[in-house]
Amino acid sequence: MLHTSGPTRISRDNGGFIANLNFPGWLVPLPRDHGHGALAMIAESLMVPGRIIEMHEHQNDEIISWVPDGVMRHDDRASGPLVIDAGHLLVMNAGRSFWHSERTLDTDPPLRMLQILVRPDTVDLEPGLQFGPLPMPQANEWRHVFGPEGGKGPFSVRNRIDCYDVRLDAGATAILPRPEGWDVYFYVFSGCVEVGGRRLERAAQGLVTGRGDSGELRAIDPATIISFAIDPRAKRTRRGTVGDHHAIPKPWLAPVLKVLLALRPRRGSASASR
Repeated sequence: MLHTSGPTRISRDNGGFIANLNFPGWLVPLPRDHGHGALAMIAESLMVPGRIIEMHEHQNDEIISWVPDGVMRHDDRASGPLVIDAGHLLVMNAGRSFWHSERTLDTDPPLRMLQILVRPDTVDLEPGLQFGPLPMPQANEWRHVFGPEGGKGPFSVRNRIDCYDVRLDAGATAILPRPEGWDVYFYVFSGCVEVGGRRLERAAQGLVTGRGDSGELRAIDPATIISFAIDPRAKRTRRGTVGDHHAIPKPWLAPVLKVLLALRPRRGSASASR
């Protein structure tokens, strides 16, 4: 079954740093969880040049920084400064404790990225960090971004979830990748696609569950899409500092909140003062 939604209206504006929060589990009519399986949250993060987010701690989140637009400057107590851009990926396997900061310089372009929050399979694992170049993208072909530890992905997380991205030319099609019995969540980072007869534009999202839906995307305009194949039966913890924060609204409130939030303008840019 295909469930879709337009851009989220749940945003946090911290003055030059805006986080638009997407909860995959809220796409179903009667949600039981704000996440879906191991995928807890997708945060579309926007930062103006010259903004810093001071050193802070994460626990029990697998945090992936995917940066198609701009550069994100990371620092942490173990690895030191790193620069993440369209050609590189950062994975923080926070485990029992991981401290880091993020910033942009005055000379950097505006930053628009996704921070992906994955639930590990158990709590208080050994912390670690992965950083390096991504495989070169090929037009109209899915690129493997990360996968389960011990699998074939160029980067890994500690649960049963695979991430892919694709850049589609106008008119091109692609089938959402997923193993038999798994679900798939996808996010339209840019452009416009059609799926299941529905038109989805920038920042729209979808979830395909069960059988009987191939999840074929057709690009109406050139589009960039990121997708997540999720094993719905996988064991996962729900004690992440961000992905399962206590302030996230309870699932039973989601239908009411979606109606109320539809009346609120979406925060679409990080143009606020620094």
